[in-house]
This record gives sequence, structure tokens and C-alpha cells, in this order.
Amino acid sequence: MEHAGVHDPTLVVLSIAIAMLASYVALDLAGRMQAAIGWVRQAWLATAAVVLGGGVWSMHFVGMLALRLPGAAITYDLGLTLLSLGLPVAVTTVGLAIAQRPGGGMRAVALAGCVTGLGIVGMHYTGMAAMRLPAPPDYDPAWVAASVLIAVGAATVAIGLARRESGAGARVVGAGAMGLAIAGMHYAAMRGVHFAHGDDAPQVGLDGGFDQIRLAAGVTAVTFLVLALALLAATIDRRFSEQAAREAAALRASEERYRLLLESVTDYAIFMLDRDGVVANWNAGARRIKGYEAEEIVGTHFSCFYTAEDREAGVPGRALATAIGSGKFEAEGWRVRRDGTRFWASVVIDPIVGEDGRLVGFAKVTRDITERKAAQEALEQAQAALAQARKMEALGQLTGGVAHDFNNLLMAVLGSLELMRKRLPDDPRLLRLLDNAVQGAERGAALTQRMLAFARRQELRPEAIDLARLVRDMADLLQRSTGPGMRIETRFSPSLPRALVDAHQLELALLNLVVNARDAMPEGGTIVVAGRLEQQGDREGEGGTAMLCLSVTDTGTGMDEATLARAQEPFFTTKGVGKGTGLGLSMVHGLAAQSQGRLVLRSRPGSGTTAEIWLPVAAAAGLVADAPAWRGLASPGAAIPVSVSRVVLVVDDDPLVLENSAAMLEDLGHRVIEARSGPEALDLMRRARTLDLVLTDHAMPGMTGLQLAARVTAERPGLKVILATGYADLSPDDAIELPRLAKPYDQATLARMIEAVMRGAAHEAAGSGKVVPFPKSA
Repeated sequence: MEHAGVHDPTLVVLSIAIAMLASYVALDLAGRMQAAIGWVRQAWLATAAVVLGGGVWSMHFVGMLALRLPGAAITYDLGLTLLSLGLPVAVTTVGLAIAQRPGGGMRAVALAGCVTGLGIVGMHYTGMAAMRLPAPPDYDPAWVAASVLIAVGAATVAIGLARRESGAGARVVGAGAMGLAIAGMHYAAMRGVHFAHGDDAPQVGLDGGFDQIRLAAGVTAVTFLVLALALLAATIDRRFSEQAAREAAALRASEERYRLLLESVTDYAIFMLDRDGVVANWNAGARRIKGYEAEEIVGTHFSCFYTAEDREAGVPGRALATAIGSGKFEAEGWRVRRDGTRFWASVVIDPIVGEDGRLVGFAKVTRDITERKAAQEALEQAQAALAQARKMEALGQLTGGVAHDFNNLLMAVLGSLELMRKRLPDDPRLLRLLDNAVQGAERGAALTQRMLAFARRQELRPEAIDLARLVRDMADLLQRSTGPGMRIETRFSPSLPRALVDAHQLELALLNLVVNARDAMPEGGTIVVAGRLEQQGDREGEGGTAMLCLSVTDTGTGMDEATLARAQEPFFTTKGVGKGTGLGLSMVHGLAAQSQGRLVLRSRPGSGTTAEIWLPVAAAAGLVADAPAWRGLASPGAAIPVSVSRVVLVVDDDPLVLENSAAMLEDLGHRVIEARSGPEALDLMRRARTLDLVLTDHAMPGMTGLQLAARVTAERPGLKVILATGYADLSPDDAIELPRLAKPYDQATLARMIEAVMRGAAHEAAGSGKVVPFPKSA
């Protein structure tokens, strides 16, 4: 007699619930497995296999307990029952492991589903074999095949779902389908089982066995507890994972912001070094400043940025040691780019210390400050030049004042000597001594002219001068001045424009420079006198100024920086005691500055010296100057023109000059009225009935000679005025034009000036002329 058995509905529902819950927990654990790596991934894989395999067995066992055979007691073999428990856990582990292999794809899922499904089927029939019944079961092959297909399909779907991360809703749907499939496999297999026993088989009541309800409740409780613990573990892990994910996302966002910040900074090279000084990363500023791409420099020691001299001196290592010891290293110095060029860098190195207090590496910030350094050096040079200019200006003012007073003394000395010569007996010895005194005074006058040239207070007559012609006309004089051991070469660019300069003073300046070049070459050598035209002060969008350069170059010993810095100072000389006045270059400097140009010296020890006089180009190039005439003192015994006796008002604040001038005029036959100031001269002029001429000094306190001349012209328009002065201190804006008599002057020069002025031809007198606007000092 065959029995299909009946099932307890409560236990059937409970078994299906177990299948669904186990499927859900297994899918949830599989999600944790997908999110994990390493050994944690393997642990979650094993847990998911235990949950799914154990859940399938629990569903199967509760389903078996739901089976009732009327009149038959059912018992279970413990060994086969435990085997049926271990079998699904093992095959589920193998199946999940197969499916999780990298690159497995759908083939791996299908293989894993087959292995797991067949293992579950094996679990089912092993559990069936563990049943102890008086009537052996009979299996229907069709239902067996159906149960196998259902088991393999359910296992394949379960493993496929386990390979992907899904949300809670998807897991619920998937768990419901899987639970029904697994339960369907069990009950399909049970549908194909028939139990047969004879009428003479012993009838064993249910009381002789064990309580199936209690056993099912116990298995279910244990299963639910295990599933709940697994689900709780997965939930806790998910919370931790989500928190870690949020922190990781925040860290990535922070790192991305940091990366964007570093990449957007192009004015600074910002990068990291490890503890040994090896470059760990690279930003856009470092790429721009140093020229290296990241792949070229990362992994290289940072000492490659230093010069060879610094590397040999151990500067990179000391920088890191200083950063460690002091907490920061900060310095400036030369660094080397990828192409080998150098730049001046500002460098800061900070040590990076971990939470445990150990050194992790270094942060290095480099900035290219080459332009700032150049600007600072230019500022320092400008400040030094300004200080030098102020010093030279102060020396110039002192020198001009001294020269002015010295001129007055020479005026008195020369005038007195000249008058004495007329009154001394014709004794050759006395005349020779007198001539010596006159020559000494004239040398003093020449020295005064050099001092005035340095002070830029000499009287200049700027004219359009052909520099090449001037040098050519001086060739014999220059050769005689240097001697036979010197070779003089001239190099002039063709078609040079004319220079605006006082030709006579330029001749003296050129002679000074050539003599200096000779003294710098005691063994002989070559002196090159050259001229060229250059544009000065060219700027983008602005036109430059054309300037002429007259240069003298020697091949002598040259000068060091200290000597070159002082070369243009007055009374500074390297020629030894008694071999130079120290005013030669000062005179050339003053001439160039007063002519709206400059003097430039270039020299190095052993490489000779080049002196350049830069002069403005003459606007009226067609005005060719005559050969310069020497306007010095008349030689002793020079013819003095016979003059008509006139009434002359002499004005000078220096009593010696006043007395000397009055004596020379009286000796010429003129009647003299003396005044020591401008107001006194005006008072005497107003009281004098007859007055032909006013001879006045310019630099006087209270009222200058020009101011006096203006008052005289206003009050007595026809009265002639001669301005006597030792230096050019008149403003270029003065509108009054007066005949000029340069101090010191002799009696013959004074007589010629008076005659020329009274005839209305002052320009014919030596040393006279109109008040000429002078170029402003540079």
C-alpha cells in the first residue's frame, strides 16, 4: 500500500519563511562581500555561504518535519542528517567562490549555479536517506528531474544576485523569488516521493517517535537567531562602511580641492619630498618655474635644482637638516631650471610630522624672484648713484666757491704783478723773477679753470663741432704729448653729425684723456680715439635721443672697482705725489655734464680703460665752428690799445679785486669811481654827472651784477655795462645780454674789452661775448 504522506501547513509556511529570510540575509551578506576586499571579503563570502547553505538545509529539515505518514513513526539518522547540513554549506561556498573569480562573467555564474544546485539536490536526498521509516520511499523520476532543474535555477539566480550590489527593495524581491524557488524545489521533490508498506507492517504511532513540532520550532528558532545575528552584523558593517565611505568621499573631496588648489597656483612651485629629499609630487607652478614635467622629476632627489657649487658644498643636505632642527628652512639663492638656466629663488622647506611624532617628509615652496632681485639691485645702484651724485654736487659747490675766491686772489696777484712790471727798473734778474711769479699765477688760473669745469661753472661757448676734424687737427699735438712709444689710432663712423660743445674745452678734455691713457701704459701701447652715433634711452613706444660718443681707449693696466668708483672725484689721483692734480677727469666730467652729456668710464685690471664723452647732436648742423682760439691771459709785454680817457664805475665786493681793477684802469688813463655793493653803485651813479661805463662783478651779496645791470639800464639806458665773473652761474632764462669779461683778466684784455664795448663791438674782444644760454647741468 502506497502513501504520499501529508504536510503540516504551519511547518510548510514556516519552511518557506525560512527560505525567504535566509535568501534575504544571504543577498545582504553578498552585498557586504562585494564592498569588501582582502580577507574581509573572504570572511563575508564564507558567512554568506553558511547563511544560504544553512538556511536551505533548515528550510529542508523543517519541510521534512512537516511530513506526516499515517500510522508510521519517523526518525532520523544523526550522521546523515549532519551530512545533509554540511553539504549545502560546502557547495554554496564553492559556488560563490567560483562566481567571484575576476573576469568570470555569466559562465562562472552558470557553473556556480550548477554546482550549488546539484549540491542542494544532494542535500535533499541525503536528508531523505536519513529518514528511518518502516516503509521505504519510492521516487518519481519526473519529479526528481523537476527538483534538480528548480534547484539549479534557484542557485544560479541566487548567485547571480549575490554578485551585484543592490538596494533593500531589490533584495526583498530577490529573496522572495529565491525563497519560493528553493521551497518549490523541496516540495516538488517531496511530491515525487511515495511510501509503500504492507498490511502486515507494524504500525507505530506517533507517540513512539519524537515531537516534530517542537523540533521544527527549535530548528526554526536557531535558524532565525543565526540569520538575525548575520543580518545585524551586515547592518553594523554597512553603517561602518557608509561612514567610512562618507569619510573617504570627504577625504577625496578635500584631496581634490587641495589638488585643484595646487594645480591652479602657478607663481609658486609647491611639492612634497620624502624623508630622504626625493620629490614625491609636482604642481603646475613647479612645472612653469623649473621646467620639469611630473613624470620627469617625481622620484628624483631635489638637489638637482641646486647649482653644482651648492651641491659640492652640501647645501641641500644642510637645508633639510635645518628644517628638521629648527622647524623651518628659509633662504634665497640661485637655482637651476631643466634647460640649465639659473634663476634667483626664495625657498621655504617645512618638515611634515605624523601623528606618532615621526618625520614623514617635507613640504617645499619655491618662488622665482629674479625680477625682484634685479629691481632691488637696480634700486641699490640708483641709490648709490644718487649718493655719489649728491657727493659730487657737494664737492662741486665747494670747488666752485673755492675757485671763485681763488680767481679773485689771482686777479689781485696778476694785476699787481703787471703794474709792478711797468714800474720796476729794467733789471733782467728782477724781470725774470716777476715772469716766474706771473707764470705761477697763470698755472693757478689754469687750475682754477679745471675746478670750475668740475663744478660746471665755467663759461662755455657751445658750437657745432665736427669731432673727426677736431681730432684730426689735434693729431700732432696728441702724438707729441704721448711720446714715441705710443701709437694713436682714430676710428670714426662716416657721416657723423656735429656735436654741440665748446671746442676749446673739448680739446682740453681730449688732451687730458690721452695723457691719462699714456700714463697708464708705462711700457708703451696703443691709444684708440673713436667717435660714433647711438640712440640713447630707447623704450617700447618711445623714441630715443641721438647722442655722439667720443671715446679714448688704452691697453694699459686698467683700474679696479674701488679706483674706478673714485676716478672722477676732484683731487683723486693714482699717479703719485707731484705727478697729477687729480682734476683732469673731474674737468672732463664737468664739461660733459655742463654740455648736457656725461662721462662714462669702463675699466678692468689688466684690460685697459675706455673713457667715453657723450655729447648732444648740434641742432644746427650747418654751423661750422672756426678753429678755437686760446682765450687765456695776454703774455707779458702784449700791446695794450690806446684808449680815450673815460669815467668808469667799478663794482666788486672783494677789496683786493676792487683795488686791483681800479689801479689797472687808472694806469690806462681812466678816471675810476669805486663801489663795494650794488646799492652803493646805484647811489654813486645817480650822483655822478659824467659816467661812461660800469664794470661790475656778478657774485655779490644783496644785489648781483645782473640785477645791478638791469637797474642801471632802466635808469640810464645809454650807459654801457660790462659783467666780470669767474664762473658761469647765470640762469639760462636771463633776458639781459651783457658783454662778459672772464676773471682773472690782465690789463690788455681789460683795455680791449673797454674799447670794443664803447665801439659797440664787444664780440671782437678776446674773452668777451654776449650772455649765452648755458645747458642745464645733467
